[in-house]
Amino acid sequence: MSIPIWAWFVTIGAFIAVLAFDFYLVARNPRDPSMRESTIWVCIYVALAILFGLGVTMVTGPQYGGEFFAGWITEYSLSVDNLFIFVLIMSRFAVPRQYRQKVLLIGIVLALVLRGIFIALGAEAITRFDWMFYLFGAFLIYTAWKLISHGDEDEDFQENRALRLVRRMVPSTEQYDGARMTTHVDGRRLVTPMLIVMVAIGTTDLLFALDSIPAIFGLTQEPYLVFTANAFALMGLRQLFFLIGGLLDRLVYLSKGLAFILAFIGAKLILEAAHHHGVAWAPEVPILVSLGVIVGTLAITTVASLAKSRRDAANTVTDDDLPEPSSRPASNS
Repeated sequence: MSIPIWAWFVTIGAFIAVLAFDFYLVARNPRDPSMRESTIWVCIYVALAILFGLGVTMVTGPQYGGEFFAGWITEYSLSVDNLFIFVLIMSRFAVPRQYRQKVLLIGIVLALVLRGIFIALGAEAITRFDWMFYLFGAFLIYTAWKLISHGDEDEDFQENRALRLVRRMVPSTEQYDGARMTTHVDGRRLVTPMLIVMVAIGTTDLLFALDSIPAIFGLTQEPYLVFTANAFALMGLRQLFFLIGGLLDRLVYLSKGLAFILAFIGAKLILEAAHHHGVAWAPEVPILVSLGVIVGTLAITTVASLAKSRRDAANTVTDDDLPEPSSRPASNS
């Protein structure tokens, strides 16, 4: 897939324009968005991704179109899992509700920049060292095993090294000053928790990229498709945070579904690397098969999760459902 340099500039410019417009709307009226507003924006971003994927299909053929859709759906589903940690970060830093949109948007922009660097490094490594496919595949299978083993355990937000470094090097305060990232206290300029939480979201997402970037390279080795799939997945994440925030606790099987997808892609990477090295028994998995497995797994996971949550709610007996104890004395007759 040959992408001219001007196409890269146009694509990145279009993403910047959309994010700038999004930032303008957030800065103009900081608030907690309604369910209707969040739904509309999520639908817009999903529609843009689908139109882009159809454009890729028409211009370059169904192979690359399928690779984009498989990569985008995988990145989007993994990003949904990231929302659990974003909720913990918001609670940990007690971010005022009206400023959560700004925090998420800037944190996501930072994450997108860091992912772009990571994608470039990953693409270069794969080009130079084809044995990296075995390493990526083994890492994804190990990650899947970790999700299965620890997916039901309670998670807590742990400050990463980048965040601790910022805290040590930059004088900060525990008090918010509106949406400002710096403030003056006793004549000193200090960083507010607003900047700290933005760094926390951006750098924490990069840690999640250690799973998602190898996963998408297992579906496509085209840097352009890897970048655009990640960009579309991250751009709609802010609105998705507000849309399904109350639904996250009901997706009880999400981690298991994602673990299966990661294990499948890991095995696909290893098999295809072996196939390219002349191993006769190693098949090459078609992209349509990968797309079907990803979509089918997410559909089954979602339906099973909602069904279990509904059953649990129906089986829960509260004190209000129990009959009131009789205050009359027992009869001796």
